[in-house]
Amino acid sequence: MNADFPVALILILGAALVPLLRGGLRTVYMALLPLASFVWLLALPQGEFAQLQLFGQSLVLMRVDRLSLIFGYIFLIASLLNVIYAQHVEDTVQHVASLVYAGSAIGAVFAGDLMTLFVYWELTAISSVLLIWARRRESAFRAGMRYLLVQLLSGMFLLVGGLLHWYATGSLEFGQIGLSGAGGVLILIAFGIKCAFPFLHNWLQDAYPEATPTGAVVLSAFTTKLGIYALARAYPGTEMLIWVGTVMAAFPIFFAVIENDLRRVLAYSMNNQIGFMVVGIGIGSELAINGAVAHAFADILFKALLFMSMGAVLLRAGTVKGSELGGLYKSMPWTTGFCLVGAASISAFPLFSGFVTKSMIMSAAAGEGLQLTWLVLLFASAGVFHHAGIKIPYFAFFSHDSGIRCEEAPRNMLLAMAITAALCIGIGVFPRTLYSLLPYAVAYEPYTASHVLAQLQLLIFSALAFSVLMRTGIYPPELRSINIDSDWFYRKAGPLAARSIATAWKHLLAGGSEVLSAQAAEFGDSFARHRQPDGLLVRSWPTRSMAMWVMVMLLAYLLVYYLGK
Repeated sequence: MNADFPVALILILGAALVPLLRGGLRTVYMALLPLASFVWLLALPQGEFAQLQLFGQSLVLMRVDRLSLIFGYIFLIASLLNVIYAQHVEDTVQHVASLVYAGSAIGAVFAGDLMTLFVYWELTAISSVLLIWARRRESAFRAGMRYLLVQLLSGMFLLVGGLLHWYATGSLEFGQIGLSGAGGVLILIAFGIKCAFPFLHNWLQDAYPEATPTGAVVLSAFTTKLGIYALARAYPGTEMLIWVGTVMAAFPIFFAVIENDLRRVLAYSMNNQIGFMVVGIGIGSELAINGAVAHAFADILFKALLFMSMGAVLLRAGTVKGSELGGLYKSMPWTTGFCLVGAASISAFPLFSGFVTKSMIMSAAAGEGLQLTWLVLLFASAGVFHHAGIKIPYFAFFSHDSGIRCEEAPRNMLLAMAITAALCIGIGVFPRTLYSLLPYAVAYEPYTASHVLAQLQLLIFSALAFSVLMRTGIYPPELRSINIDSDWFYRKAGPLAARSIATAWKHLLAGGSEVLSAQAAEFGDSFARHRQPDGLLVRSWPTRSMAMWVMVMLLAYLLVYYLGK
């Protein structure tokens, strides 16, 4: 195997053999795929490989540099952890989908051009939705359909934006794009959907909690982090992203504290943490980009650990509703301990991973004089400690005793959680190992007396505030409820609008058929007289424009058909 062989194909093609294997042999084989890919990545030199010529453009299937390598490393680590965590699962579809999904995300990371990126971008959508549908219930099917529509919409924006960018610049290179043209704006929207920007975020809270216990862990690792990678590659230093990320870091807190489904709390928490990364990319300095990339690396691990613990709870207790849980530390002590490690990591406790990554972004914001952004991020740090650092372990494992007595998580789940917890602690204790992989040289020192003291003060006062709010009854209780977010527009208003449009269209066709026939006859006579194509729909169109409009019409048809059901 040489450098011209795309590393993504090791996982994608290797997944084809998984249905033929069973038991321990299948687990060993699946684990060898990310291990072999990781070893091969370590041996790769930096540069561009696997180049193809298409339509006069050079497509680069493998671009290896420090930015793509660190995302490749963490995606492969996550893939291996997912294999271990899902060892007990007999559903072959989930195993195949997980490998193809991971391979597609890795292929997108190493793509050197927008066309290659688009192919892998769409493959991540198609493969990942199977992890939602694998839950095999009506709510999962409908959530999966909404998820797929949103992801395909992202791909459409990427394709159209890429074509416009090619037309404007003559290049398909996936590099610094910016917002100077319409193509750049559309591509940013595509990346924003993947990152779950505000008002584009509900697919995340809608779909992830409906996935299988193991599927949600896989989903948490790749989709949004691929969006972060794409932003870091194409839009570093874009000032607008600072304000987008600032809003992202703050608004999920208010939904998370009142949410009853603990996996949905984690989905809101994911919005919160991605906001920090988007701010770092928007600032664009070396420290800020390093902070965004480092925090993405750490977030994949500690968010996976939290989803793993909640997946184990769902598997054993049959629910992750905070109102139905409590006292599980008696039955699941190991899962409780691993969940607490994830909670400490996402809350940025000293000696845990979040402490050495999130602070880089906040230091960059302070260094650039962004006082408002820094204050919002400080508030968001306290908020994430409330809803992810305290609420999730408290209501799942402590709080009142729900009376649920169950088995501890399966051994393979515990092993995956133990490895992930060790990595979260290892990064916090030895941050230089992670820093050495970042895109730029790092001179940042996280363990200064002022930083440690300030963070401990923030955490202690946040914990005291939580205690006071709980004792006084002000903190929102865990109740069986439905939270209304901006997804209301496509859940309720969308189907209503689609049915109204369909009804109006039917009446229009029925009532105006004679008029339309007369107009058609008149148009035919006119066309016969002039014999010259003249008009918007009869002129010759470039192939790229026709492809764009075919995609628009197909996606619109699918959307109206689905919403109108």
